[in-house]
Amino acid sequence: MSSESDLNYLLKSMNPVLHDGEFVFCTLSQNQADRLPVKPVSVFRENEGVSVVLSREQAEQFGISYNYISRMIVLTVHSSLDAVGFLAAVTGKLAEHGISVNPVSAYFHDYLFVPSPKAEEAIEILAQFTE
Repeated sequence: MSSESDLNYLLKSMNPVLHDGEFVFCTLSQNQADRLPVKPVSVFRENEGVSVVLSREQAEQFGISYNYISRMIVLTVHSSLDAVGFLAAVTGKLAEHGISVNPVSAYFHDYLFVPSPKAEEAIEILAQFTE
């Protein structure tokens, strides 16, 4: 499977999919992260602590403090890691509609975490790119 870097193709082919459930952002110490009894969808080690994104259900089950209750949108096109302007176009369009977004790029796809109450609206806005 080859990745795509053509901006027009990426925007027309992104096929955004709203993932089930809610996700939250948390920060933990390295020691806490090493003993974490859950499986985060994202982990990033910062100087101030370990940032994790995990399901709200798991955070509440294990008493982990969290922030930013969101839904995850998967942009299913296989975007190249060196594609220029893809996330800028997507996040800019959501910003025009007052929707905050926390994007995460992985090897195959890009993921957008948007406020739970705005998730359906975000999907509708992103669908405009394919029209």
